[in-house]
Amino acid sequence: MPESWDWAKVIAAAAVLAVALAVAVISRVLAGRLNRRAGDTRWAWDDLAAKLLHDLAVPMSLLGGAWIAAEILIVNRRTLDYTGKVLTAITIIIVALALARLFAGVVTSVASARQGVAANVTIFANITRVLVLGIGMLVMLQSLGVSITPLLGALGVGGLAVALALQDTLANLFAGVHVLASKTIEPGDYIKLATGQEGYVVDINWRNTSIRTLSDNIEVIPNQRFSDTILTNFHRPAQDMGLLIQASVSYDSDLESVEKVVIEVGQEVMAEVEGGVKEAEVLVRYHTFADSGIGFTVILRTSEFGDQFRIKHEFVKRLHRRFRAEGIEIPFPVLRVMNDGVRPAARPVAVD
Repeated sequence: MPESWDWAKVIAAAAVLAVALAVAVISRVLAGRLNRRAGDTRWAWDDLAAKLLHDLAVPMSLLGGAWIAAEILIVNRRTLDYTGKVLTAITIIIVALALARLFAGVVTSVASARQGVAANVTIFANITRVLVLGIGMLVMLQSLGVSITPLLGALGVGGLAVALALQDTLANLFAGVHVLASKTIEPGDYIKLATGQEGYVVDINWRNTSIRTLSDNIEVIPNQRFSDTILTNFHRPAQDMGLLIQASVSYDSDLESVEKVVIEVGQEVMAEVEGGVKEAEVLVRYHTFADSGIGFTVILRTSEFGDQFRIKHEFVKRLHRRFRAEGIEIPFPVLRVMNDGVRPAARPVAVD
């Protein structure tokens, strides 16, 4: 073969690679613009499609150029076959990574649409990534000529050993899936465990659940804990909840007037303070003849668990001010010693 012909092949292959690189750069720029344009829309699916194009633009252009360059340079059919298998395997891995990101984004988008904007459930996204990447690896091995049937059998036996070794991890994984599937808790819910932990659910992943306490700290709880403890979900069956406030008035108070004043103050708080349920009925229930006065419970309603502190704060301030204006006495513990003025009889004294 003439030497000039070999150099011609090299020059042609280099030209192909240069063109492929230029196409990759142009595709990257166009995909980036498309990605930014898709980010300005409210529709989530165009964002996912734009990200897929952005991920595949450069590697697929370069791989296409490498394949054409290999066809030009390599004359030996056997070497060309090996090169083709390697490029095919690389292509499969790149496509699998891009698809894993795409499907994980689809799962996250669906979860956010069903559970609200604040939802953050990584467990389903992680499972999706693992499944897509696992299938991609099997397809890659098959393209390289590796029989995957014995591999699947070995994975079955090895999987049993791994399952025995990772009992706690798998228990947390399936507990997390069960919790989400049964909708016991969801991101954004305020929960309290019998062990004392409480807060807003931030995320549920493959091993644990993160909750944000009212002091803005993050507590991490293993998913398995939810299956063996008593849990209170303050957002089920609805986010709004009753708020019970205890109070008392003196025995000299007119209970009808007290009830009227308390209801007026409660309605005012419900209408004016953020977090109050305006249409909710304010209830007053007397229940105890206590040592210092008559105890009663005021029942208000808040839109969400975290609103109760603001509602309680405003209600106590306004009720105290209104009681003082109306002359209604708020009793405090008093111990009265009654003496009717009669002296006790003198005890006889024995005289020797």
